[in-house]
Amino acid sequence: MSKKKNDTENGEQFGQHDPESDTSPGASTKNLESELAEIKDKYLRLFAEFDNYKKRTARERLDLIRTASEDLVGKLLPVLDDFERAKKNAEDSSSPESFSEGVSLVYQKLHHALESKGLKAMDPEEIDFDPELHEAITKIPAPDPSLKGKIIDVIEKGYYLNDKIIRHAKVVIGE
Repeated sequence: MSKKKNDTENGEQFGQHDPESDTSPGASTKNLESELAEIKDKYLRLFAEFDNYKKRTARERLDLIRTASEDLVGKLLPVLDDFERAKKNAEDSSSPESFSEGVSLVYQKLHHALESKGLKAMDPEEIDFDPELHEAITKIPAPDPSLKGKIIDVIEKGYYLNDKIIRHAKVVIGE
């Protein structure tokens, strides 16, 4: 209680200042100006650092995309080589069986290369039509009543890439 009384007597209550404790107004202004300059400098450095961060992440993102494409193309080059050999073989060979076998091997190699990158085919036959997964091309009368509303034929396979649909299956539905 005595401290409160002393504060009141000294005039320090309610924001009143003791004039003897303050330094000269010129020195105070210089201190504030130097603080302001320091804060501005910190702000500019932080802003530049953030700008550099944005540029670096954009560069890294482009590099990642480029590298992913490079990797996929690298896996597809042997398939391209096999197609060239199959084409040359088809011109030279009179045996349709060997050509068919060659194309089958090339297909398997291509399929394996794409699967290793996360590609997975949908298997929509004889299941219920789901507009989230399938695109109905047409409806035909169902040959069996149990096939009503189900997929009867697949015109074009649908594909997932790492559990994301990249192409919906184009299907025929029974009605």
